[in-house]
Amino acid sequence: MTCEAGVSPQTILSAGNRMALDDCFSFACNPALDCFGRCCRDVAIVLTPYDVLRLKRALGIDSTEFLEKYTLSPQAPGQKFPIVMLRMREGDKLCPFLSAAETPGCQGCSVYAHRPWACRMYPLGAAEPKTPTPADQPFHFVIRENLCHGHDRNEPVSVRQWMESQGAETFEMMGAGFKELTLHDFWDGDRPLTQPQAAMFYMACYDLDRFRRFVFETRFLQLFELDEARIEALRADDEELLEFAIQWLRFAIFGERSMKMRRGRQ
Repeated sequence: MTCEAGVSPQTILSAGNRMALDDCFSFACNPALDCFGRCCRDVAIVLTPYDVLRLKRALGIDSTEFLEKYTLSPQAPGQKFPIVMLRMREGDKLCPFLSAAETPGCQGCSVYAHRPWACRMYPLGAAEPKTPTPADQPFHFVIRENLCHGHDRNEPVSVRQWMESQGAETFEMMGAGFKELTLHDFWDGDRPLTQPQAAMFYMACYDLDRFRRFVFETRFLQLFELDEARIEALRADDEELLEFAIQWLRFAIFGERSMKMRRGRQ
């Protein structure tokens, strides 16, 4: 089972907190609450490739600069593939995008429209069996932390309504390919990624502008068949490029036939 929001599978399964899309909960988050901004301090936020895409574009910088300035890529024992986490500020450990937190007139998140999936879903988390069965389907759960005083402070909303109001559906749609990548049977084996494979995974998933240079400034297009419309889309469309990057990784790491090599190049 895979889980979001840093909550262990054991905790979720034992809490009896499984929610379907039409189940309801009550929550509010606004500057009137005395806890406003506390959840943005010293928190481990794992960024998805689409999170990175949205944030670097919102800030008007390329992906390489964004990753160097705002993220960490820790390597834990047994970790199968590279991950990217938001880097908290030195000293106060606040999110780098929190504006004047805990002060009068606080404006909150400076990238609110482009905030990561985990932030926009809070206080909801998500869990999904790797191979769902009729008896064990994906579900959501409410995260209750002592630092948050926003629970039961508003009219009840369903999980479905909350996701719609937070714009989470676009993030889930754009994250579907990456989710399939991370749930692939390849990771069940004991063979770790080689250093070049790990570097390729990191670049293709997170450093999209560098991946674009890899596609257009190397022999890549001489080796693989792509129609002209797809090539032009990859030049300018980050979303198209991200989908293509996932397709490339399935070919390069898993050995799937997700790419077609030019005749004579096999």
